[in-house]
Amino acid sequence: MESQILIKKYNVPAPRYTSYPPVPFWDNQIDGTSWHELVKDAYRQFGDREGIQLYIHLPYCESLCTYCGCNKRITTNHKVELPYISTVMKEWDNYLRILPEKPLLSGIHLGGGTPTFFSPESLQILIRHIRNSTRITPDAEFSFEGHPNNTTKSHLQALYEVGFRRVSYGIQDFDEKVQKAIHRVQPLENVERATRQAREIGYTSVNFDLIYGLPHQTQSTIKDTFEKVASLRPDRIAFYSYAHLPTVFPAQRSFEAHLPNEEAKRSLYETGKSLLSGMGYLEIGMDHFALPQDPLNVAKVAGNLHRNFMGYTTMPSKILIGLGNSAISDVYLGYSQNEKKIECYKEHIVAGTSPLIKGHRLTNTDLKMKNTILSLICNNEAKWEPGYDPFSQPHWAYALKTFEEEGLIAFDLEGIRILDKGVAFVRNICMALDPYFQQQLEKPVFSKAI
Repeated sequence: MESQILIKKYNVPAPRYTSYPPVPFWDNQIDGTSWHELVKDAYRQFGDREGIQLYIHLPYCESLCTYCGCNKRITTNHKVELPYISTVMKEWDNYLRILPEKPLLSGIHLGGGTPTFFSPESLQILIRHIRNSTRITPDAEFSFEGHPNNTTKSHLQALYEVGFRRVSYGIQDFDEKVQKAIHRVQPLENVERATRQAREIGYTSVNFDLIYGLPHQTQSTIKDTFEKVASLRPDRIAFYSYAHLPTVFPAQRSFEAHLPNEEAKRSLYETGKSLLSGMGYLEIGMDHFALPQDPLNVAKVAGNLHRNFMGYTTMPSKILIGLGNSAISDVYLGYSQNEKKIECYKEHIVAGTSPLIKGHRLTNTDLKMKNTILSLICNNEAKWEPGYDPFSQPHWAYALKTFEEEGLIAFDLEGIRILDKGVAFVRNICMALDPYFQQQLEKPVFSKAI
């Protein structure tokens, strides 16, 4: 286990680097017209070779999970489904007007919110509309996030029929006391049923999302949770650090007094990681584990792993278009994010105006640093860009020498390599190299790194 001194030192707010630069540093100089020009430019460069990935945000949930930091709307009124689906389809149609006829599609991911809040019929309407307007790559990956309590066999079957083969279930923890504290009660039998039905129908990959650092978690509860995980043996596991930001998500205050301290939290992770290793799972990167034969591990071994807003992926596509309120797009040359409030998002789409609220056009310097940071996060090593001198800036030189003395990295004039001891601190290492962090943010916007 890392020394407690290092954990205390580096347990500071840090980005997860699902984008570079991180969202708070976007220049926000992109409007609807310039964004469409970026999308067209990106498709000309990469589209017919790699295809487009779509992220579709489905924001509704029937109840509030108090730990959650996602953009969501709590309602039991299912009459909202078709109007929202219609708006998302119209947004996609707006993109089709600027893309070549029948653009190439390499993947779809349904996130939320709770995608399985929507009926199987509503989801099929959406996906068939997209499929009918595109060409699908032979290796396209369609995946969705499901809540074990309301992911029915009909959901699984309907999505399988339109191409879905991957499902991710938000488990978080199996302990009843923990579940009650975070308002996410889901019995083991529901998870077992949802997992078994997915495999019976023909899904080739089942992922479990788990979280450490939740209220009332102990060494005993973590071990019990992983015993239950072992019995179901998902193909992939995301083991996330709980992000406590009560100023942004006030519901998190409801259990604040019962959170583990930073040393206990890190110990929970080390226990979980050790148990996963004993079960045969391999560490892919930040928070992610997979069985040896899983395509994520195959890609990591081959040096072909990629990362975007949805996490680690084997898909090389540089174009990710986000549909729906709050959805983020990444077309390699730039980023954008839609209006977060559902009503504002709908108003723009219906009026034919841009729903974007923020964005960023990457400079050449941004692109170089993006490639360096993504390589570190995916491969634990990176080559410096041609002509880059790691000693050219005093703060870089100081940070690199400090990490080296602490046994976290090795580096020279050719590149940098994160050592085994440094893997837990990859976010801190990336942040030290990030020139944007010479700027001061008005308030903390990132969760802690450890």
